[in-house]
Amino acid sequence: MQAYVYKSQRKADTFVYLAQRDDFACLPEPLRTQMGALSFVLEVALTPDRKLARGDAAVVRQNLASHGFHIQFPPTPETFERAAGKHSDA
Repeated sequence: MQAYVYKSQRKADTFVYLAQRDDFACLPEPLRTQMGALSFVLEVALTPDRKLARGDAAVVRQNLASHGFHIQFPPTPETFERAAGKHSDA
């Protein structure tokens, strides 16, 4: 499955994956407004063995198949802690 990745010019570190290049009509209007202008970043083949830096490729493929888009939000501080092996379960 091909995915087309766009960077939000309004929301830092937020990316939109589309199933069809430049098919912004699949995004709900409130989401389009919130994201602002989107700049094309890359085209990527989301194969079952594909690893993504942030996120699960299987989840991205599922969202693209069912909705036509997937939103990748910026990492939270908790994400950085888990990646560094630090857990605050105390």
